[in-house]
Amino acid sequence: MAPVLRGLRGATTLERDSTEQVTERVRALVSSMLERNGISHDDIVSILFTATSDVTSMFPATAARSLGLGDVPLICARELEVKGAMPLCVRVLMHFYAEEPKAPLHHVYLEGARELRDDLPD
Repeated sequence: MAPVLRGLRGATTLERDSTEQVTERVRALVSSMLERNGISHDDIVSILFTATSDVTSMFPATAARSLGLGDVPLICARELEVKGAMPLCVRVLMHFYAEEPKAPLHHVYLEGARELRDDLPD
C-alpha cells in the first residue's frame, strides 16, 4: 500500500515569552509528536506553526530547525485573536506520510494547552 498524507496536531503554552522558553517548549512538543507517532524525518512534508500575538521573542520554526528540521518546509503564522483564548500558546499542524493510513494518531498537547483538547487521552 502506498503511503498516505496525514495531519497531526499539537500545542503547548509558555509561562513567559522568551527565546529560551519558546525553544524549550517547541522542541519538546515537536519531539513528542515525532516520537509518539513513530514519524521519521524523511516522512515529514511540512510543519505549520501558529502563535498567539503575545509570542514575539522568536519564530517557533527556529526552534524546530534546531532539531535538525532545517530542510523541512516550516512556516509561522499569527493565531486569531479571540476573546478569552489561551494566551502564550503555540500550535502545530504537521503533515507527514504514513505507511498505515488508518493507524490512530497521537495528537500532543503539552503544558496548559492540555485544556484545549480534553477529548484526547494523555
